[in-house]
Amino acid sequence: MLIRKLQDCPEFIAGDGTQLRELLHPDKQPLQLRYSLAHAIVPVGQVSTPHALTTSEVYYILQGQGEMHIDDESQIVEPGDAVYIPPNARQFIRNTGQEPLVFICLVDPAWRKEDETIFDV
Repeated sequence: MLIRKLQDCPEFIAGDGTQLRELLHPDKQPLQLRYSLAHAIVPVGQVSTPHALTTSEVYYILQGQGEMHIDDESQIVEPGDAVYIPPNARQFIRNTGQEPLVFICLVDPAWRKEDETIFDV
């Protein structure tokens, strides 16, 4: 049985500028998964850098309020919202609340650096 505790996962700054902790990744644990699972935080007043993945992604909002941007669309997100991000979509999320914006990221197939494009701001 594999159980990963969030506090035991090292935090780092992802390519899009979010504070990230990778919980599950098939390249880092002996798991037969197609996807990767991470915990992300966008601090108050911050925005992630526009980026795109060649894979699909889902954000599940746990805490805070934000504004999700996918291609030419934007919408307010809050706890309990699941956001589907299609492959190759330009995306970013802005923290519009008074507390950290916290969400889970599920990438399928699993995230790889070479699958991500970071856009100039």
